[in-house]
Amino acid sequence: MTILDETYPLAGGVEIPKLGLGTWFIDDDEAADAVRAAVEIGYRNIDTAQAYGNERGVGEGVRTAAVPREELFVSTKLAAEIKDYHQATIAIDGSLEALGLDHVDLMLIHSPQPWADFRGGDYAEGNRAAWRALEEAHQAGKIRSIGVSNFQQQDLENLVQGASVLPQVNQLLVHAGNTPSELLDYCAANRILVEAYSPIAHGAILNNAEVREMARAYDVSVPQLCIRYTLQLGTVSLPKTANPDHMRSNAAVDFEISDQDMDALRGLQDVDYGEHSAFPVYSGK
Repeated sequence: MTILDETYPLAGGVEIPKLGLGTWFIDDDEAADAVRAAVEIGYRNIDTAQAYGNERGVGEGVRTAAVPREELFVSTKLAAEIKDYHQATIAIDGSLEALGLDHVDLMLIHSPQPWADFRGGDYAEGNRAAWRALEEAHQAGKIRSIGVSNFQQQDLENLVQGASVLPQVNQLLVHAGNTPSELLDYCAANRILVEAYSPIAHGAILNNAEVREMARAYDVSVPQLCIRYTLQLGTVSLPKTANPDHMRSNAAVDFEISDQDMDALRGLQDVDYGEHSAFPVYSGK
């Protein structure tokens, strides 16, 4: 049994694999091959989003993979700009059509604010409207579980006012050098499973001398150490790659980081994303 066989239970009873394939920055015409390769290696958790522009390719990969659809956990995300019930309803059906699937296993609100105003204004009412559309799609069987992404505690508290289904997932930027411990604790206390995107800090962590030295001590690569770190935090880890060799390496994390080293990684402050700081999630807001 490897990490690819292990799952977490979501609050609604659905099982989600602990390690997934992130598909951000994978072009639509390359996504199907990447998904098929990942499934062949043993991945069962595939993550995409409307904003990635590759739902069509991801869906093709899922439909033509070497295992039955029911063995795969497919996630997508409602575009951050949609803060309206009617638009959300249309977009949910649009994702299913683009993917070519009759249901997805998880759908998230991608951000509490539109990207152009990330960490800016108050969109609580719009988020509740979009959430109502997700709840109805969940009840209709179009979505097996629902959640959010990039939501802070206040965003979560605003969202659940009047909700009939509480968020089961919060997908967050979590990596060695950026560990939002208070938010992780809040989510755990409220049975919200955290998914860690960019567990390798979008590559920025590769040059950290402290992390490189620790990886050498465990005889693993820096990406393997960072993925293992997020798994030991109790999160789903979502490294993104289209390279099958990297997929295999990312899944070779059958080792244990000591408590002392976990504390060191948890306390690490390294959030220099360089050229990638232009993206809202890396902007430091």
